[in-house]
Order: sequence, then C-alpha cells, then structure tokens
Amino acid sequence: MSQPTRILLALIAGLAIGALLAAYAPATALAAADIAQPIGQAWLNGLQMTIVPLVVALLITGVAATTEAAQAGRLAGRAIALYSVLMFLSAVAAALLTPLFLKLFPLPQESAANLRAALTGAGQIGPMPPLGEFLAAIIPANIVKAAAENAFLSLIIFALIFAFALTRVDDVMRKTMTGFFIALRDVMLVVIDWVLWVGPVGVFALAFVVGAKAGTGAFGALIHYILIVSAVGLSVSLFAYPAAVIGGRLRFLRFARAVLPSQAVAISTQSSLATLPVMVEGSSKIGVPVAVSGVTLPLAVAILRATGPAMNFAVAIYIAKWFGVPLTPATLALGTIVAMLTSLGSVSLPGTVSYISAIAPVASTLGAPVAPLGLLVAVETLPDIMRTVGNVTWDVAATAWLSRRTGKVPLDEADAMLAEHE
Repeated sequence: MSQPTRILLALIAGLAIGALLAAYAPATALAAADIAQPIGQAWLNGLQMTIVPLVVALLITGVAATTEAAQAGRLAGRAIALYSVLMFLSAVAAALLTPLFLKLFPLPQESAANLRAALTGAGQIGPMPPLGEFLAAIIPANIVKAAAENAFLSLIIFALIFAFALTRVDDVMRKTMTGFFIALRDVMLVVIDWVLWVGPVGVFALAFVVGAKAGTGAFGALIHYILIVSAVGLSVSLFAYPAAVIGGRLRFLRFARAVLPSQAVAISTQSSLATLPVMVEGSSKIGVPVAVSGVTLPLAVAILRATGPAMNFAVAIYIAKWFGVPLTPATLALGTIVAMLTSLGSVSLPGTVSYISAIAPVASTLGAPVAPLGLLVAVETLPDIMRTVGNVTWDVAATAWLSRRTGKVPLDEADAMLAEHE
C-alpha cells in the first residue's frame, strides 16, 4: 500500500471514529481528543521543523540548476523563460479564481467554525503590519531571526540573492557551495520521509481530534476543499488547449487527441516523469520534431509545474478564508510571487513533500496558519491527480509553442501550406 493511501485511510478512520464517539459518547470523545491532540501536534511539528532549511536549499539548488540549463542553448533558454511566465500566470489565475469560487460556493459557516475550533493552535499568524514597515522588513536585517520567526518572504529573497550571487563566483567554490545545499536538501528529504512514514499515526490523531470536536461536518468540509482546489487546477489545465491552438497553431481536436494518452498515463501514475515517453510520442503527432521535444519536454518535467502555483496558492487562500484572514490586493500580489517561486523551487519532489514546503511559505505570507496543512495533506491524492494531468497537458502545449517559435512548423501549419500550393 502506498504512503499517500495509508495517510488517506488514517484520515478517514480518525474522522469516522472521532465523529462516532462525539455522537454516542461526547465526554469520552473529548477526553480521548485531549490525549490525541499532543500526538498529532508532535507529528505536525516534525513536518514544520524541516520547512525552513528545505525551502532555502530548494531555492538555491533550483536556481543553480535552472541557470545551468539556460546556458545549454538558445532553445533551453527560451523554454525556461516560457515556463517561468506560465508559472507566474498560473499563480495569478489562482488569485483571481479561488476567491471567486469561494464566493460562489462558500464553505458552510458552521463547518468552518467547528473546524477552526478543532484545530488547536491553528490561529492566524497575526495582522499585517503597515505597508511601509512590511516593505522594510522584506529585506532581513538578521537572517537567523527571520528563519526563527518563519518570515518566509524574507528567507526567499535572501535565498534568491544568495543563489544568483553564487553563479558569479569561481567554479570550484560554486560547485562546493551548491553541493552543500544539495546535501542539505537530500538530508531534509530523508527526514521528511521518516516523518511521513509515521504519518498515519499523526494524521489519525489530528483527524480524530477534528472528528471528535467537529463531528460529521468535517467530511463535508474536506470534500468542499477538494472540489475548490481541484476546480482551480482544472481551470488552469483547460487554458492549455487555447494556448496550443493559438500559440502552436494547431487544430483543437488534433491537440486533444495527441495529449490524451499522456493524460491517461498521468492519471494512473501521478508522475510527470513516468509520462515523458508518451509526451514525446504525442508531440510527434502534432508535428514537433524530436530535436525540439527531446530538449523541451525533459526540461518541462524538471522545471514546469503549470498547475503547481495555482493549486498551492488556492490551498493558502482557502485556509486564509477558512480562518477569516483578510486578503487585500497587496497580500494577494505578494502571495502570487511567493507561490510562483516556491513552486519553481520544489520541482521533482513527491507530492506530499512539495505540498508542505511549497504551501507553508505562501500561507505565512498571507497571514494564514500552516497547522491545517498537516490535515489537508492527507487528502492530497485526489488534487494531485489533477495537478499531474494539468502539468502534462501544459508540457505538450508549451512544446508545440516552442516548436513554432524555433521555426519548426507544426503539422497543422504544414498541411495548410501544402494545401495552398495544391
């Protein structure tokens, strides 16, 4: 049984047992919740203790790898530039769509209140300081203090400055420092694997507390969360079709047929890497030569997470709305940038790992608590399918666009040119 499946089953069991005890033995349920709560909090602390070093290491190694790839050739540079723009637009889409969906289909107030009460210690981080103070504090006077206070925006800016400065030093020193952060990243991933291995225990404890205090309403709230976040991912995925038609000059049905096998493999494997051979084959069906797809698609699998910024940002916005955190245009704009950067830094990580490392900084930027992530990660399996399907759809669409830009004429356009000569 896979790790995400074990965690999901632990969530269902914890919610069900907690809700049953709350219905038939309320006093026993509350007493048991008092015992389970420290267990769940300890597991959540285990996840949170890895976030700061992991985010810093991922950003520095991610910038180093992206810079190296961009220097490999003009096509690679164009691909990386396009992927960066797409990921930024993905985050913008979430900033617009998530509040809209939550306005059209709001979480029932009673369920939201019960869940807030059930998640002990998950209050919002605090009010945003005045704009002047906030902008001044973005550049940290003490990076250690910023790390201790989970000031993720300051940490991200420091990590980016450090990473770009690292590209300007001697090759030997750059490789030494990059190797250090690669080792730090890998060590943190091992620690997270250990924490996730005991995840069913922690998630069961957290879910039991929620079930005991919120009752059966917790199930409806989690379903509502899954539908909202998945709807944002689906919306971003659907934009790939007009992008392929307009940017790649392809007929809609030709692109849809070419990408369908990749989507099927993505659903079954939840892995963009496993879908790579099928994407190469699908790209050839729309006239993209292997000389192009052989460069752009591996880069897309390694760098582009088209649905990542949107769905990560959607989770953070959902938590903020859930806990009544006011969202201003300024905080949404900052969240957009952080969502794009953390998604770029967390590429090629397992879904359960990238979920925590990519969303926690965004939630903190909005002033929302990160504690709910320990519960929501248990239902990430279903949204993760949407993430992977959207990613591979955009990978193929972006490859068609790049093929046209490099002068490689897609099959549809070639057919039209032949028809004109005939």
